[in-house]
Amino acid sequence: MDSALTTVALPLALAVVMFGLGLSLTPQDFAAIGRRPKVVLLALALQLLVLPALCFGIVLAFDLPPLLAVGMLLLAASPGGTTANLFSHLFRGDVALNITLTAINSVVAVITLPVVTNLAIQYFDPADSGSLGLQFGKTAQVFAVVLVPVALGMLVRRRSAAFADRMDKPVRILSAVVLALVIVGTMLAEQDRIGEYLRQIGLPAVVFCLLSLSIGFAVPRLLGIDRRQATASAFEIGIHNSTLAIAVAISVLDSVELAVPAAVYGVLMFPLAAVFGWLISRNAGAEVDQAASARSR
Repeated sequence: MDSALTTVALPLALAVVMFGLGLSLTPQDFAAIGRRPKVVLLALALQLLVLPALCFGIVLAFDLPPLLAVGMLLLAASPGGTTANLFSHLFRGDVALNITLTAINSVVAVITLPVVTNLAIQYFDPADSGSLGLQFGKTAQVFAVVLVPVALGMLVRRRSAAFADRMDKPVRILSAVVLALVIVGTMLAEQDRIGEYLRQIGLPAVVFCLLSLSIGFAVPRLLGIDRRQATASAFEIGIHNSTLAIAVAISVLDSVELAVPAAVYGVLMFPLAAVFGWLISRNAGAEVDQAASARSR
């Protein structure tokens, strides 16, 4: 699929998103795992181990076609999106934790994303699976599109933190616009089958998103982690880097159909995350009121 979308637009779009991520990172963000090992390791375990297993179960339960099933697992293996930081800020999560998790996840995904995707391709065995595997050359391509722009963004921040801070908001806005354009472009490329795709993948995507957000919040809370960090964990796990998943599907694996789950998820996750954030914020307010009432007795 040699087109302007795959050869120019998608790599450039992903570079913008990952460069924007790099502008917000410092080496200290990677070192933060030593200062808060419990919550970081727990969130990473949920992201890297539990989420793919959960997605695999959903794919089997809904009996998705092979290419869409692989696309869902590709999405599940993608790291948290930069928008997770925004949602965490809006709903009073620990944004510093989000930044740490996004930084670590973006590096680890260079290994885990090809592993999960290759296992999914082997299990579901799509008709054209012979051309789909993430062989070494393609894995190196994933490395280049993920880490090189992040490293450049971090280098810019190191040279001029003030410039990086000024550029943070414009790049975030540009990243949101880029994501929207990538999703629209993917949908237009498959417009003849979009109704069928939405029917097949819409409900599984909703279920996956809600379960991801819920597990990301509930498990840390059950293990005694405070609400701010649990909120950060929920958004980091529930909001994926859809641009990365779409770019890998189309530019690296040369399949628009593989990108459909990420495109659908990219549309649905924002309203679902907003409702989820409102619900946990509402419960937080109720807990504060109950505590205040108990102290006044």
